[in-house]
Amino acid sequence: MKYIKNIFLFFIFTIAIFCGFFLFTNSQAAHANTINLNLTIAEVYEQRSNHNPDGIGKFYMGREIARVMGHTGAGWLERGSREVEEQPSKIVDALKLQSDSVVADIGAGTGYLSFLIAPHLPQGRVFAVDIQPEMLEIIGYFQEEKNVTNIKPILATETNPNLSTESIDLALMVDAYHEFAYPREMLKGIVKALKKGGRVALVEYRGENPFIMIKSLHKMTQKQVKKEMQAVGLVWRETNNVLPQQHIIIFEKPNFV
Repeated sequence: MKYIKNIFLFFIFTIAIFCGFFLFTNSQAAHANTINLNLTIAEVYEQRSNHNPDGIGKFYMGREIARVMGHTGAGWLERGSREVEEQPSKIVDALKLQSDSVVADIGAGTGYLSFLIAPHLPQGRVFAVDIQPEMLEIIGYFQEEKNVTNIKPILATETNPNLSTESIDLALMVDAYHEFAYPREMLKGIVKALKKGGRVALVEYRGENPFIMIKSLHKMTQKQVKKEMQAVGLVWRETNNVLPQQHIIIFEKPNFV
């Protein structure tokens, strides 16, 4: 009996040690996760007093966010030489749109790309999204002038594109993303608005090329773009270099996001 009692006590003691170790390990892991979560929240953005005059002094994932081109720069977006210099019509071909696609042109500005895309979507629609009411007024003026009915202007905020959940097939951002004051929040809103398998197309001047005569904060490297898109769950699919100065970088929303 004494032998059996000793075995029983040893068994209980072993279980107690195991449970204690398990609880300690899990509490440490939970604490570590909480710390990591807090660090992530705290380190999403960093404000610096010493910064590039072309930026807002706010840094995200190692890059400074550029100043927004205001509506007073609308004439530059509509300049007659834009097709020769940038060949934006090639963007439309690279997107491989379906006739019934729903596209969100995020940071649409004057709607230059929206109006290039709209004729390719006879059963589809373009949401021309911008945070500046003045830009949306310009889009509305062009809509009436050109009699285009499948473009819908949408007023966004700095943190929300104001698009319905799973309502779009493609989000397009042309020379706009680098100016987003809250890129993480905007991207989360865009991902939420994408249908499963929906795509994000980012067009930015190539930051890797010092001979592209655009201010540094208004260019992005492919490496930086991938890092920021992957942070919200997007998966890189391809990079198209058909344009003379810009990347067209395509990402996809996985079915599990």
